[in-house]
This record gives sequence, structure tokens and C-alpha cells, in this order.
Amino acid sequence: MLNRREFMKLSLGTGALVAAVPAMAGAMATSGVAPIKISVYKSPSCGCCGEWVKHMQANGFDVQVIPMEDVSSVARASGVPNKLGSCHTALVGAYVIEGHVPADLVKKILNEKPKILGLSVPGMVDGPPGMNENLKKPYDVIAFDRAGKTSVYAHR
Repeated sequence: MLNRREFMKLSLGTGALVAAVPAMAGAMATSGVAPIKISVYKSPSCGCCGEWVKHMQANGFDVQVIPMEDVSSVARASGVPNKLGSCHTALVGAYVIEGHVPADLVKKILNEKPKILGLSVPGMVDGPPGMNENLKKPYDVIAFDRAGKTSVYAHR
């Protein structure tokens, strides 16, 4: 059985903890890494692009979707070589992301800042995020620069 003094200590201590929990939760939420803003130009009717957007959101990106029927003009204006074209174009930081590039590689270029213009998974291949991922077919992620020079950035 608790005496009055022990009861008061326990009550005050519990009350302080209950009051502190919401403040601590708010501090933890705001001290985390801010979502990475990315703009995605895509057709409103494209399901695979919608799946890629979900993949990016699930990996910490704050995605702004700009619906348009033909994204090829955005890709051209952004410097994507014709041979690397795909179904959507995204702009993040100083980089262009063409097609279904995995989120971890987008984060990698944002962190490492290579001297490239962007990354592409050209065409409509099975395997990358949003494109029949369960088929697990190998594909390449291609880096490109402003001059149109390309190289394999990653094999997946």
C-alpha cells in the first residue's frame, strides 16, 4: 500500500511523462529527414507511372505529379537523349530521371552529386519499380550527360 507522499510522487511523475510524450513525438517527427521533392511529368492514364510514383513516395520522396499526355517535350527540353526516352520524366535537384529508375539510385546521385545530367531506364522493360517487378528481369540504368554521352550506371 502506498502512503500519501509516495502516491503524490508517482502521480506527478506519471503526469510529467504523459505531458512530455506528445512534445517528444513532435520533436522526433520534425527532426527526421525532410522528404525529397521531385516533379514527375506523366500521362494521367499511365498505370505503370502511377506505380513508380508510389514507389518513390514509399522511399521518402515528396512527389508532385504534373499530368500531361505527351511527356516527350519535357524529356527533350531537359536534355534526355532520344534513345533513352521512356514513359515519364522527373526532375529532382539538378537531375533528370527518365523512366522507372529505382529510388535508391536517385538518392545515390543526390548524395554523391556525379557530373551527369541524369539517369534513365529506357523504354518499357520489365523488372524496375512499377514495371512488372515480380518478373525480376535484369535491366540497366543509364547515366547521361549534357553532351549526350551515356554509360551504364547500374545493372539491376
